[in-house]
Amino acid sequence: SSPHLLLLPKNPLGSWRAQRVRADGDQWTLPKPSIWAHPGLIVTKGRPVTIWCQASLRADGYYLYKERVPEPFWETSPDSSNKASFPFASMSSHSAGRYQCVYHSRNSWSQRSDFLPLVVTGVYGAPSLSANPGPVVVLGGTVSLSCSSQVIWGSLHLLKEGGADTPQHVELTSHPETYHALFPVGPVNTSHAGTYRCYASPQSYPYMWSQPSDPLHLQVTGEGALSPSPPTSWPHCRPWANVRRVSPIPLSPSDQVSTGSPPSQPSRAPWCSLETA
Repeated sequence: SSPHLLLLPKNPLGSWRAQRVRADGDQWTLPKPSIWAHPGLIVTKGRPVTIWCQASLRADGYYLYKERVPEPFWETSPDSSNKASFPFASMSSHSAGRYQCVYHSRNSWSQRSDFLPLVVTGVYGAPSLSANPGPVVVLGGTVSLSCSSQVIWGSLHLLKEGGADTPQHVELTSHPETYHALFPVGPVNTSHAGTYRCYASPQSYPYMWSQPSDPLHLQVTGEGALSPSPPTSWPHCRPWANVRRVSPIPLSPSDQVSTGSPPSQPSRAPWCSLETA
């Protein structure tokens, strides 16, 4: 087939240049590159973050795509290690979303990388987080962490400080004035101890999160509680793979913790090791 015209920006604010790229299907056959973000996928508003892309073959150039934007978002050249960096000096709501990268080598182009979800926090007011029956739990017991919001409609997200565990997410399926979701934890072992925070995000902008809730410190007591051991039964999963849809539990103005039945258990464990490419 005949070539088509592809507009490629040198950077998000730079001038556009045109490059002719062949539209043949067999041109997009190179292995997809790896993509990751440093220091992480969840970034506070105003803080820097860099998206990295690396090919298994020597690349001539790398291109960053943002979901729902047909043209490449950014173009750059590889460094001496055959990696490309796309630095964001100050994370903003505009930068949040899902990204992919591609590269070209000689006359061929790669397949697109996996999606990289980049989240900005601090966009909206903070939800609240509490523990039921309380933040001190006996080894082998259970506890529910309750995240509630009166301002944002969409999803609630629970994170454990340190980033070792994959976030758990709940997508709410109806729209009360005030809602909350329960994140069941247990049977508890020493690896569950630590500091938790929850966030809220609107339905229309799932990668724009609120400020964090106040920290909740979960303490595990009982025999063996002073000898932490890693969990042995958590499955591997990818970020956002363990989203569950629930109907929110309405709260009365005077009661921030519902006594109703908790939502159904997620199909995956609330915390699991992050599977990397």
